[in-house]
Amino acid sequence: MSLSEQDLENDGRAPVPILVPGILLLVAIGGAVDLAFDRPASWTSPHVVFEVLLMTVSLTSSIVLWLGWRRTGHALVRAESEIARSRAERDAWRKSAESALSGFRTEVDRQFERWGLTPTEREVAMLLLQGHGHKQIAGRTGRSERTVRQHAVSVYEKSGLGGRAELAGFFLEGLVPDRRPDAPRTREQGSTGVNPPG
Repeated sequence: MSLSEQDLENDGRAPVPILVPGILLLVAIGGAVDLAFDRPASWTSPHVVFEVLLMTVSLTSSIVLWLGWRRTGHALVRAESEIARSRAERDAWRKSAESALSGFRTEVDRQFERWGLTPTEREVAMLLLQGHGHKQIAGRTGRSERTVRQHAVSVYEKSGLGGRAELAGFFLEGLVPDRRPDAPRTREQGSTGVNPPG
């Protein structure tokens, strides 16, 4: 990593943002001082014209670069502020979500208990709810795919559900409530008490 990259990583800004404009400004000042000491007899001589042109270009470039870096600095400050705000919102959301998911997990475990699932069946059911397929679950749990499929079938039989989609819908339907005031509650929602965590 170069020195400039390290400096940018440390504080997010160029190490010396006014270095180049400062050098150009010194060039312009130096040219003016040189002309003052030379006291040219003619201001239209090639030497004088070159000096004046050099001073003009240096001074203009210095001003343009300084203004550009100034705008960039302000934009960087705004970007850093926005990033900090986004991080704060993300952290707050994560904290709230972790609390909600903890309550949801508790309700899911209670429902598994009502269905009379064994610890292994509970593990498989939870992984199914997380979106894993039989092959993935087999790899994660160290069991054969056939064994995992048998546990899944047992979960569906004990719960009275028709498959993974119904299993997911049983628990997740209440997390996206119907806005219609007359929306009917399903039998499962009314009987299990599995509500979205608060």
